[in-house]
Amino acid sequence: MTYCVGLLLDAGMVFASDSRTNAGIDQVSSFRKMKIFERPDDRVVVILSSGNLSITQNAISILEQRVRKPELGPTIWDATSMFDVASMLGECLRDVRRRDATFLQESNVDAGASFIFGGQIKGEPPRLFLVYSEGNFIEATRETPYFQIGETKYGKPVIDRIIKLETGLMDAAKCVLVSFDSTMRSNVSVGPPIDLLVYERDTLRAGLLRHITAEDPYFRMIHTQWGEGLRRVFGELPNPYWQDTPQ
Repeated sequence: MTYCVGLLLDAGMVFASDSRTNAGIDQVSSFRKMKIFERPDDRVVVILSSGNLSITQNAISILEQRVRKPELGPTIWDATSMFDVASMLGECLRDVRRRDATFLQESNVDAGASFIFGGQIKGEPPRLFLVYSEGNFIEATRETPYFQIGETKYGKPVIDRIIKLETGLMDAAKCVLVSFDSTMRSNVSVGPPIDLLVYERDTLRAGLLRHITAEDPYFRMIHTQWGEGLRRVFGELPNPYWQDTPQ
């Protein structure tokens, strides 16, 4: 299992992914699930992956091969819009699943995979997409400015309560880390290190990039203070007022 989040805000974008993969109770490993393509002052493209690790790694590898060998097809550097890059990523994902999915399914291995994909190309605003296993995709809107993939349910409530279009980048990054802490608290298949990227709108550079381990002082502070704060607020809530009311 994994957990990835991408936010699209007025001030820029925030991306985060965990690093835990789980192929059974005794097969837990760490693999980075964030891939960054950057050409300063021209474009920044960030891909977060969830699902079958071989499928996602191979799909991204095809993108990278095209960069090295442009004769294989259109490249990220040729694209004139983020929509074009999303189409390329969806095509690469379909190619890998057509090649491998049947064989994986014969061994009862889930071939599902998905991506959160976003960034900015010079000449257009930042954009954020969710790419499904089938290679089709949807784009974030002002009404729905974030996407999650993987183990989403535990980290969603805090994002729904806190994140607005006008939320500042550092507040958004803090909210994302609380979302990860809540998820890791309830599901051991999601775990550190966490890769966090904060992109400031129109800079066309990757910006703040952190690889956050379980021992990171700030993340440990988030874990402690968020838990204590929740217990304190819970204790301040009045008991149900109907407890002495006749039925």
